[in-house]
Amino acid sequence: MRFYVGYLTLFLCLIVSSPSYSLAVTATDHQAAIIIDDFGGDVRGVSSFLSGDVPVTVAIMPFMEQSTEQAKLAHEKGLEIIIHMPMEPKIGKASWLGPNAITSDLSNEEIRKRIEAAIENVPHAKGINNHMGSKIVENERIIRVILEVAAEKGLYVIDSKTSSASVIPKIARELNIPCGTRSIFLDDTHSSKQQVLKQMNSLLNMAKKHDDSIAIGHVGIKGHETFAGIEEALPLFQKEGVTIVPTSHLLKTNIDEDHSDFWKPLVEGEEDD
Repeated sequence: MRFYVGYLTLFLCLIVSSPSYSLAVTATDHQAAIIIDDFGGDVRGVSSFLSGDVPVTVAIMPFMEQSTEQAKLAHEKGLEIIIHMPMEPKIGKASWLGPNAITSDLSNEEIRKRIEAAIENVPHAKGINNHMGSKIVENERIIRVILEVAAEKGLYVIDSKTSSASVIPKIARELNIPCGTRSIFLDDTHSSKQQVLKQMNSLLNMAKKHDDSIAIGHVGIKGHETFAGIEEALPLFQKEGVTIVPTSHLLKTNIDEDHSDFWKPLVEGEEDD
């Protein structure tokens, strides 16, 4: 009997001291971020992202008819906001840029003025990325001015990677600015929901290997398809232990906010953009 009791006690101790494993994978194993570009106007997908439970970082073009309003709505929703700053491309229509774009003919003073005005126009912004800009991101003079303002205002910068010769990461390192780079585009102007799902699966696999994976999607022509594809993919992300977080969480920043409600589990391109 004493032997039996001793054996039972030892067995119970082993159970208590053993690691606890759950069939439900926690959503803290890996992280990724999803930036949605082209907010600021009344276009397809905006209302879905601002009213739904898809945890994205909202990139708002400044000086548009709804830029300030959408920034306030996104902030109230608990979403992180960045400025989607229009910049001159090597090829493309001027009409694609939007107002007060950064172009190569501008003086340093005018560039600074436009970036500061954009920050005023998009309240609560934590960072900045480029809209188009394949020409500008290769220009050290211009990028240095933009990033100097970002540093002064405590903003991080995301290189949308519209040019392989971008100097954004180089200048960001020099100025000690938190910087990230797009890993994958989720959509383009012809994307279906299934194509977005395929890209989301690629993001999932990237995030399992690298905790700095950043995807970029868009509102606009295919905004509804982009929203639907991301929304449908989220349960798989949760199951696989990949959490979608504010972009700042993937960077070395001083931004330290409570984003405990940012992840809300669901219950029941073009290179020059």
